[in-house]
Amino acid sequence: MSVTLTPARGGLVVTQSITLAASVANDSQGLGVTWSATGGAFTNQAATTAVYTAPPTAGTFTITATSKADTTKGASATFGVTDLAGVFTWHNDLARTGQNLQEFALTPSLVKTAMFGKLFSCAVDGAVYVQPLWVANLTLNAAKRNVVFAATQHDSVYAFDADANPCAMLWHANLLDPAHGGTAGETPVPSSGGGALVGNGFGDINPEVAVTGTPVIDPNSNTLYVVSKSVIASPTPPIFFQRLHALDLATGNEQFSGPAAIAASVAGTGDGSSGSTLSFDAQSQNQRPGLALFGGNVYIAWASHEDAFPYHGWVLAYNAANLTLPPVVFNTTPNGGLGGIWMSAAAPAFDTSGNLYFATGNGSFNGTDEFGDSVLKLSPLSGGNFTVLDYFTPFNQASLSAIDGDLGAGGSVVLPDPTTGTHRQLLVQVGKDGTIYLLDRSNLGKYCDPNPPSNCSSDTQIVQELPNAINGMWGTPAYWNGTLYFGGAQIGGTSGDSLKAFSFSADASGQFLLSTSPTSMSLHVFNFSGPTPSVSANGTSNGIVWVLDNSQYGPPTPNGSGPTVLHAYDAANLSNELWNSSQAANNRDLAGNAVKFTVPTVANGKVYVGTRTELDVYGLLPN
Repeated sequence: MSVTLTPARGGLVVTQSITLAASVANDSQGLGVTWSATGGAFTNQAATTAVYTAPPTAGTFTITATSKADTTKGASATFGVTDLAGVFTWHNDLARTGQNLQEFALTPSLVKTAMFGKLFSCAVDGAVYVQPLWVANLTLNAAKRNVVFAATQHDSVYAFDADANPCAMLWHANLLDPAHGGTAGETPVPSSGGGALVGNGFGDINPEVAVTGTPVIDPNSNTLYVVSKSVIASPTPPIFFQRLHALDLATGNEQFSGPAAIAASVAGTGDGSSGSTLSFDAQSQNQRPGLALFGGNVYIAWASHEDAFPYHGWVLAYNAANLTLPPVVFNTTPNGGLGGIWMSAAAPAFDTSGNLYFATGNGSFNGTDEFGDSVLKLSPLSGGNFTVLDYFTPFNQASLSAIDGDLGAGGSVVLPDPTTGTHRQLLVQVGKDGTIYLLDRSNLGKYCDPNPPSNCSSDTQIVQELPNAINGMWGTPAYWNGTLYFGGAQIGGTSGDSLKAFSFSADASGQFLLSTSPTSMSLHVFNFSGPTPSVSANGTSNGIVWVLDNSQYGPPTPNGSGPTVLHAYDAANLSNELWNSSQAANNRDLAGNAVKFTVPTVANGKVYVGTRTELDVYGLLPN
């Protein structure tokens, strides 16, 4: 006699239910099993089935089915129960650390080919450039379920059951239909080939542009905020639209009289200005960074498409509850040019006081109103205005600008406040040249001029500078448990870089600094565009670093088009790769084709990955 239990492992959110089935070999009398658990409760118990409901507290719980005919025989299933309410924003939190500390199901010992793999896929109508967002215990159609949201470059937003296998779509919103503010003849913007209407002909985002920046969710109002881009191509010139939508999480319907047509202007004589006024251009401005939500306002940032001039870096803040109010506006180079907020899809970061941090790319710089290649600190909104509180610009800004060496190729991370040291409010930034900058948020350092009288040859005014630590960076580091994880690469695909870990700890004086060399690195080398890591852990234990190899994201990359590859590494030692999606036989775990700059989302024992044609869901195999 033997007992098997299905599923044998998995993840649940608090109070979530699951049906278990026991199979008892050689149970001639059909007595079945007795059910027990180390936490939670059972309903609808039968001889070989039962519905288990997770407890209201997080942890790891064991369910046991014991044969009634022979009580020495039984089987157990282990479930990690999380109290994570959701992944509501890009890279998990406002500091952009990329860590989920409430993951109880996924552990290094379980993430292996025999126990972990692809569970199911959800078809979508375009490339998913955004990070999937996840909400626990959301009520839809009078039933509670976990829901994952994805948006596409075809102006669509999808809500899927995060756990149902096969995939179950809950709703689909077409952002170009009349109910979502669309007008007759609107389409996503063609972006490659002879009919491209944005960029310089490289087809960097292809074949169309619609939703590029990761949405943000307000769990208090059950609203998803997302920016769409579209065009009516037949007029001469074409008519372009960008809109901010506020979608009901349960239905996909517009809320708060949305959408809002995005329009803005500032005083300025910079590139593309007219009559000393610089206006937002819905065609040229690329809404690449993730959206942010803080203090009742939605923050949105822009760069350009393929450096097609003229363009500027813009930040707009809309009242989240009333999209009809005029936005608060900031421009990085109002009297110059460029200064795009690229950040490889990263969202602006916030500290606990509501100060806003982001980095810019190549552009004009004077330290007064022109902030190319800079990290900027803006004040919380006061009186309907942004105020530049502080900034940091590398001493070699002019050289970086000349070689397209954007400081703001990746995003900023606000680090946890150390308990010792002179500098206790820290931020990390990496640029295309691979230099790591550790900055004091209370004094970012401004600019040390390489010309007389300063004659600066390095940035000695900041906390720490590690030149050439990374082989180029087009992503954002992740932080977990005293370690920062960086995913570098070199553009062009001919050279790459390993995923690298740097410790973040106190030196002899008590000042927290990064190690001057990696404490561990992956054996696998990532080509352009390199990964943005995410970390799952149960507090300070069971850390796993998750990254995507998106180097086959399609033209114009020389690596061509091919599947994205999800990698899992032991966070304590990156040379220990736990699993990747190309390992299993018969392509069992193969993902859809890659998309540049995408980031995995880890929640409730599953990993969600956006691709060109589908949302792929990975997790613990049921048996």
